[in-house]
Amino acid sequence: MFFDTYVARIGEVTVVDIGAQNVNGSLREVAPDNAKYIGVDFVKGNGVDIVINDPYQLPFEDESVDAVISSSCFEHSEMFWLVFNEILRILRPSGLFYLNAPSNGMFHRYPVDCWRFYPEAGKAMVTWARRQGLNPVQLESYVSVQHNGVWSDFIGVFLKDESHLGHHPERIIDTFQNFQNGMKHGHSGILKYSEYPEDMQRIESLTQKVRELQHRELQMFNALEVSKQALERARVEVTAANQRAETAQELLAKNGNKSAA
Repeated sequence: MFFDTYVARIGEVTVVDIGAQNVNGSLREVAPDNAKYIGVDFVKGNGVDIVINDPYQLPFEDESVDAVISSSCFEHSEMFWLVFNEILRILRPSGLFYLNAPSNGMFHRYPVDCWRFYPEAGKAMVTWARRQGLNPVQLESYVSVQHNGVWSDFIGVFLKDESHLGHHPERIIDTFQNFQNGMKHGHSGILKYSEYPEDMQRIESLTQKVRELQHRELQMFNALEVSKQALERARVEVTAANQRAETAQELLAKNGNKSAA
């Protein structure tokens, strides 16, 4: 969706993928035909064109790249804000950065696992960069809905220089609905606001179902107790009736014996 919304329409472009090794799939597979795609990682592997030794120094000239993408990588960077600075350095003024990083999920070291990105993480990154004298802007962000997984990825799209806003009028967030806590430049509120992440929503839903089952169980238990009490009263009444009947039969027998005598 990032490529379709922002990249495919702007002619020939250079795209740098940070953390490019193809482990569970590669964004290279969906890059548009107009993209010169360069995969960067700190180890050799499928999808890696350039191996770097220092993750905080990218081997590209200032303002030489049209788009930088990074998926499932920033959580493994001890100081991702320094990577963000490097990305802004190599981007052209109208250049874009697409970030995909987990907002949830298990501890997975590659070689370390340091961060999860909440809905306002992108705004914080922009604040950091502006304190460094740069002028980026977050065009949009959202947290994706889980698809048979646990990650709930944070997606952010950033423009290097806010003065080039007119170059990118379209937004991914306008094309689909499977997200929470969306933010869009020029929109002051949060789209599809959710206080709780999806896991907590699921836990709360299951907890409510457990409460309902416990309530039904209690109702059934109470109904069973009422039935047992009614049954006991009926048993006492039957016993008493049997005793009365036996007494009556004894009296009838005595009276019958007297009459015969």
